[in-house]
Amino acid sequence: MSQITASMDGTLLNWLKNVGDSVNQGDVIAEVEADKATVEIEATESGVISAVSAQPGDEIKTGQAIGTIGEGGGAAAPAKQAEAAAPKQEQTPAPEQASPEAEYVDEEIAKEGQKAPAKQSPVLAATPGAPAGNAARTNGAPASNGSTTDDGRIKASPVARKIAEEKGIDLAQVSGTGPNGRITKEDVEGFTPSAAPTKQAEAAPAAASGGLSAPAARKLPAEGPDVEYIDLTTMRKRIAAVTVESKQWIPHFYVTTEIDVEPLLALRKQINEGLPEESKISVNDMVVKATALTLRQYPNLNTHYYGDRFVRHKRINIGIAVALPKGGLINVVAQDADKVSLGTMAAKNKEMFARAREGKIKPEDITGATFTVSNLGPYNVEHFLAIINPPEAGILAVGTASKVPVVKADGTLGVGNRMKVTISVDHRVSDGAEGAQYLQAFKTLLENPMRMLV
Repeated sequence: MSQITASMDGTLLNWLKNVGDSVNQGDVIAEVEADKATVEIEATESGVISAVSAQPGDEIKTGQAIGTIGEGGGAAAPAKQAEAAAPKQEQTPAPEQASPEAEYVDEEIAKEGQKAPAKQSPVLAATPGAPAGNAARTNGAPASNGSTTDDGRIKASPVARKIAEEKGIDLAQVSGTGPNGRITKEDVEGFTPSAAPTKQAEAAPAAASGGLSAPAARKLPAEGPDVEYIDLTTMRKRIAAVTVESKQWIPHFYVTTEIDVEPLLALRKQINEGLPEESKISVNDMVVKATALTLRQYPNLNTHYYGDRFVRHKRINIGIAVALPKGGLINVVAQDADKVSLGTMAAKNKEMFARAREGKIKPEDITGATFTVSNLGPYNVEHFLAIINPPEAGILAVGTASKVPVVKADGTLGVGNRMKVTISVDHRVSDGAEGAQYLQAFKTLLENPMRMLV
């Protein structure tokens, strides 16, 4: 017998397997809404789901037991165990239990369900003068109605979230009457909006600051034929909070270089000849590999800042920014990118990109990044500056490879293939000289790409 544990903080969206169902190791049995995506929970061993102790809509934390997998047995006995393990199911009002909406959470609810943003990262918490965590990140006044968890997340059923979203009600202002203060459908339907400002009234200052105190409250223009109100999705709120945190508290400095990518493109063409499409290596795969190998030479840039100390990571895990079809982005993580072969890493990257774009990522896809690469080359962007993802110390911004006039070694003019790359570095961790040395070594590696295969 083993416990089913949450792999990330978030909201339990739904169970894909029921009590009494047989599962194999690796089967996806539940889905959790994290800050930026839907994360799948897999069975860690084969057996029968004998009990569940969390229901859709519950806020769960990493490592929390949410169910049990037994070695065998029918559905009847496990069902009784599940009933005993989850007494709050009995306390949920009957109308909401009977509602099909309470059992189904569509993609839009999953992405746009109202909840308080996650805890402040350690960088802010440890930085002198940084605003306090949860109180600074909620829309309006922090909730004090007993319907929030210790980390500021709002406890509400899926149908309650949906109704609140439709009516523009801020769940932080609603008192929950369900188990452990959970907000139910009836709580939202009986809520009087005049008791608190609506989400629309707070959208502008919250959006401007990512949940921090805005410089000045701005009056919303009147909604009409020429003006449309659009509520922030959970992902957009999280992006706003993280980017404001980064630009406000991390002293960025930037170093740019131009790289001759003719040798890189030639090697890629040679490697990919005869390979099926799913096995081909992209320019971005080679950039990620070079980023990781160069970090071996400059481990200080694989270090994170935590106020009164540095944390140097011995593993090199590269976050890769992925643009999502419906807007927003998420960073998937190439684990041990300096050690894994280029072909293996390319195949794993393709799988993670596909899961991210489908909104069905695994916890290991998005955890553990120690440094990040953001590549806008496919969008024909020549040069840009990327925002550091805290608590990391740096991020590499990669532009497109373009044919440009160049002066050859013999002084004659010719045509070359060049790509601009900019590193953003946290000045609390490193200095300009080290950033320049890193880019110099990175450039040397890309211009001599056979070294990546050794």
